[in-house]
Amino acid sequence: MKNEMLAMILAGGQGTRLGKLTRETAKPAVPFGGRYRIIDFVLSNCANSDVKQVGVVTQYEPLELNDHIGNGEPWGLSGHGKGATILQPYTNADGEKYFEGTANAITQNISFIDSKDPEYVLVLSGDHIYKMDYDAMLQSHIENDADLTVGVIPVDIKE
Repeated sequence: MKNEMLAMILAGGQGTRLGKLTRETAKPAVPFGGRYRIIDFVLSNCANSDVKQVGVVTQYEPLELNDHIGNGEPWGLSGHGKGATILQPYTNADGEKYFEGTANAITQNISFIDSKDPEYVLVLSGDHIYKMDYDAMLQSHIENDADLTVGVIPVDIKE
């Protein structure tokens, strides 16, 4: 069965601006509000938007983040036709190892994307704190026959 939308969450960043908080863990794994992590926002948005398949692209200090995500069960992302898959850099026949930016992280995981056979691919940041209905964005994308849709909010220049 073809998946309508696959989410690819970019969660490999070091987050140097957070200093000591990210010295030994990836920014998406930084605790937020007690037992939660920054990545919980995007994972909850996926679950609440009925995105059933999620690839989490990690790189920097991934152990804590991998352990937190597991198979995606806390967000309802485990079971038949559902899943959270941790995607880490690996060596292939060309000798590539680490991701060289966000586009390269997606490109190196094209085989994963193809294996899920989605109609649409949703590329998300794993280190932002927000609430969004991705299904509403998808419906707008479809209605406008768009090639690409970017989700943004207006911010006053003073901010």
